[in-house]
Amino acid sequence: MNLKVPIEILDELAETVIRSTASLDLASGEIFDVRYEVDRPGLMGMPAVDEQYEFTSGVLSNDGKDVEFRIDVDVMRGQYFVNPTELLELKVRAAKLFAGIEGKTLLAASDRAAAASSDIHVRDADRRLH
Repeated sequence: MNLKVPIEILDELAETVIRSTASLDLASGEIFDVRYEVDRPGLMGMPAVDEQYEFTSGVLSNDGKDVEFRIDVDVMRGQYFVNPTELLELKVRAAKLFAGIEGKTLLAASDRAAAASSDIHVRDADRRLH
């Protein structure tokens, strides 16, 4: 199953914003295929290396609605990513905004699916023991 969604990345510097597009993997939080609007967006091709760099955010859009979220940058590896806590919050906010699903409903469905999955594994283990 493909869980990659298109996003916009905003690298905020003291006096400018560098925009780019990319793909966010909703399963892992990894960001792929970053394409900057400018040819060389900073030293070593990454805005986060610039002395005036402040922070990076992302925007997930659907049908004219936007959800903004924080993006972390690993300068040493030259990668953008969304940490697990922010990723969960993004999924809940996006579900609420885009589909009208409340966070509690989304979490309850997730808990039911996890419980059903663990029941299956327990029954399989019981069969192997007998």
